[in-house]
This record gives sequence, C-alpha cells and structure tokens, in this order.
Amino acid sequence: MKTFGNWPRVNIGYYVKYNLKVTTKNSRIIKFKLMSKLFSIENKIYALSGATGTLGGSIAKYLVENGAKVLLLGRSLDKLEEKCKELDAIAPNSAHLFVLDVMDEKQLTELKNTITTKFKRLDGLVNLAGGNIPGATLKPDQTIYDIELADTQKVVDINLFGTVIPTIVLSEIMAKQGFGSIVNISSMAAKQTISRVLGSSMAKAGVDIFTKWMANELASKFSDKIRVNAIAPGFFIGNQNRRLLTNEDGSFTDRGEKIITNTPMGRFGDASELNGMVHYLLSDASSFVTGTIYDIDGGFSSFSGV
Repeated sequence: MKTFGNWPRVNIGYYVKYNLKVTTKNSRIIKFKLMSKLFSIENKIYALSGATGTLGGSIAKYLVENGAKVLLLGRSLDKLEEKCKELDAIAPNSAHLFVLDVMDEKQLTELKNTITTKFKRLDGLVNLAGGNIPGATLKPDQTIYDIELADTQKVVDINLFGTVIPTIVLSEIMAKQGFGSIVNISSMAAKQTISRVLGSSMAKAGVDIFTKWMANELASKFSDKIRVNAIAPGFFIGNQNRRLLTNEDGSFTDRGEKIITNTPMGRFGDASELNGMVHYLLSDASSFVTGTIYDIDGGFSSFSGV
C-alpha cells in the first residue's frame, strides 16, 4: 500500500479508488476540503426580501462576503440602490435589485420569469419582509380594546402573507429544478405570549406552521433536495423596535430590562449572530434538515424566569 506524504491535487475519492493510505497530514487537509465544500455557498443565487433592514442587510452582506450572489427584493428603490452599492463594493456584480411588493402575486410571477430567464436557477430564498406599526402595538397603559384592528390586520398581512406569497410563487422554480432551500423568519412571539404585539404574534405563529406545511409539500411531492426551515430570532435592536426597547438616552425601557433579565446570556443579540444559522440552512450541510424552526435567542425560550 502506497503512502502519499504530500497532498496531491485530487479528492478523497482518488485515495479510495486506488487503495492509497491517507496520512495524518493529508487526512486533515481532506477533511478541511470536504467541510469547505459541504458549507460552500460560493456562486449560489439567493433571493432576499427585506434585505435593506437591520437583520436582512446583515445577512445579505454576509452571503456576498462568502461568494454568493443576491437578488434584493423591496419597495424602496433608494434603499435597494444604496444596499446594492454597498454589496458591489465587496464583490462587483454580486447584487441585483428588484423593486416590487412581496404581497403582489403578479409582480412576483414576473420576477419568477425573470429569474428563470436571466439567472437560470434559484438556489435559495430568505423571507425577511415584515415588521410592526404603531397602531398595532399596545402602549403600556392600553388594553386589547384600544388596539387598532385595521393596523393589526396590516401587520398580520405583511408578516404572514409577506412570506406565504413569495414562497409559493418562487418555490415553483425550485420544484422544477429539483433543489433549493427556503429560510423563513419566525419569532419568540410565535412560541409564547409576548405582550403588546398581538398582530406579529399571530402572524409568526402562522409562519411556523406554514414552514412545516411547505417542507412536507415540497419534499414529498417534488424533491428531497428542496428544504424549508425557519429561524426564530430572539431580541435584536433594530429600527422598528428601538422605541420599545430603549429610551432616548440609550438606556433600556422596562420592557427591555425584562427581556435582558429573562435572557440567560444577559444581552440583546447582534444582527451578525443570525448569519451562521442562515448559512447552515442554505448550504448542503443541512441536506437532511427540513420543517424545523431554530431559536437564536441567547437562551430566552429555554428559561422560565425562575
């Protein structure tokens, strides 16, 4: 049996085929190369809604830094152009913008046709569109009877159907090509009562069951290489919740303090701390993972408060 003391430019299949002994040094290199391939997202094409927000912007930047191309979906041309400029400075021609409303089926169908014609495939979809509005958020001294029902319905629409509609329309590309990964955004509010935000709580609970439903539908009827999962972020300070969690002087509100007290890690999350899980779910490393919701919450959901 021959031994290769130095790493030749072949993969591990070469060693198996010719019954060659793998040395410790070569074994480490082989494992590294296989691991890199397993997690590689280089040259993959991912569509992202809500990519100009705090969390979405961080994820888009991370994907581009790791060699992916991103299709940014949103309603604001100015914000999309600004984000594309930022991403293209990292890797030229890595970002493409599409001005549309993720609640508009016709616009999404046009996007689906454009992706099929121009890019030939879609490796993944990350549904980041969502948020809250003041009328749907109860103030500390208000009760459920003070809520603005019209605003609450709008919040349910954007947080639930802002995921449902693009998923159903764009996943048809994956169904036809036989592969793809979809990552939805759930919330701590889907798992337990989070006061004052009824609309987003209902919507995110809907996202959870939709994630499981689509995971079954796509894997069982089209291909086991199509996966649908979700991440459930804990508490991250962004533009939409800053007033709920912080005072004007930068100190935490009572609500912010309660969250910190009930988070074992004792802090809010940083947007970059979502990137690793999104990477895992988009890559081949999660090839046997579907229909699952992952908490990224500093332990919040695991702690009883006692």
